[in-house]
Amino acid sequence: MLDLSHRLTGRPWQTPGLFWPELTAATAHLDAPVAALHLGALRHNAHDLLDRAAGTSLRVASKSIRVRGVLEAILAVPGYRGVLAYTLAEALWLAETVTDVVVGYPTADRSAIRKSGRSPELARAVTPMVDSIAHLDVIDAVLPPGSRTPIRVCLELDAAWDAPVLGHLGVWRSPVHTPGEARRVAADIVAHPGFVLVGVMSYEAQVAGIGDRPAGKPLRGLVTRWVRRRCVGELRERRSAAVAAVREVARLEFVNGGGTGSVESTRADASVTDIAVGSGFFGGHLFDNFASFRPAPAAAVAVAVALTVVRKPSPDTAVLLGGGWIASGVPGADRLPRVVWPEGLSLAPREMAGEVQAPLTGVGAARLRVGDRVWARHTKSGELSEHVNEFALVENGKVVDILPTYRGEGKAFL
Repeated sequence: MLDLSHRLTGRPWQTPGLFWPELTAATAHLDAPVAALHLGALRHNAHDLLDRAAGTSLRVASKSIRVRGVLEAILAVPGYRGVLAYTLAEALWLAETVTDVVVGYPTADRSAIRKSGRSPELARAVTPMVDSIAHLDVIDAVLPPGSRTPIRVCLELDAAWDAPVLGHLGVWRSPVHTPGEARRVAADIVAHPGFVLVGVMSYEAQVAGIGDRPAGKPLRGLVTRWVRRRCVGELRERRSAAVAAVREVARLEFVNGGGTGSVESTRADASVTDIAVGSGFFGGHLFDNFASFRPAPAAAVAVAVALTVVRKPSPDTAVLLGGGWIASGVPGADRLPRVVWPEGLSLAPREMAGEVQAPLTGVGAARLRVGDRVWARHTKSGELSEHVNEFALVENGKVVDILPTYRGEGKAFL
């Protein structure tokens, strides 16, 4: 099993001139595209997140990894507790080896509901997410209370900030916003046969997932930092009150919050018992844009992909095979893969990263030849796993193992 229990003392990933040539040499025998996972950087990131959490338990967000072997290795490190999955089907699959899986999103997957409701073991291990009685009704329509084991559920609290003038700042998730609403829904769940309310979750996306020092956009960074400061204070007060209100009607086992970009502010909320983290392990370039903490992902790139030069349309251009692995979210340049090695390369502005080819320009393009390798970083983390079947694990300049992604195990949950 992959061992992440100790840190690597040296940090070659902080020296691009050493790091990228090492990955190139280590994976030269593998056909591209090659997704490489640097074990030293992964260990550093795992322990750095624990340092930032300062004793608060961390729950691993599987969507940002999607490699079962990595998930299990992280959970073996003291300080990590359970998984935050993204679908019920995925959670049931992970529950073969993981005993604590919270599903981060509500489900209407009838086959997964049947499987969960007919197995006391799975029902103990997996906790679906709800934010209204409608979600309970969906489950009841598949398996009425008398025909299944009781289902543990988690209530999601909306963590967005309803700001004066600016309006709703955050992602559109739960309709449960106020402490009063949380108590009413919690009471309805408790009164509903066949369900046990065991947790509360809230995800402050406007703090955890938006960089507050974006490169070349100082005004946007200033506004984002202003929003973060006010969001953190407002949510801390509202979440604490909501959790207290829910505890009046239910015995909660956990209260989950946060994300990689909000570990410090989320841990300061005494009502939170565990923090969800995911993107910080692999280090997508999204987290290079944060100022409120110095993220390990910006210093320690754990995952990158090597693509091959297959064309030279002109002496000063080079074309990669593939590369158009665009991140989810609001479309923009920050959702594109970032070409990082060799230096001096840029995506051709009129074509950018395409599904079958990605032309490169810049001073480095003239030096590239057909067959050369170019390294790129994905904006996010786990989405890269949807494009490759496996990761090559690199340590001390060698490929020491190959781990399959969900895709490599024949799984696609979205």
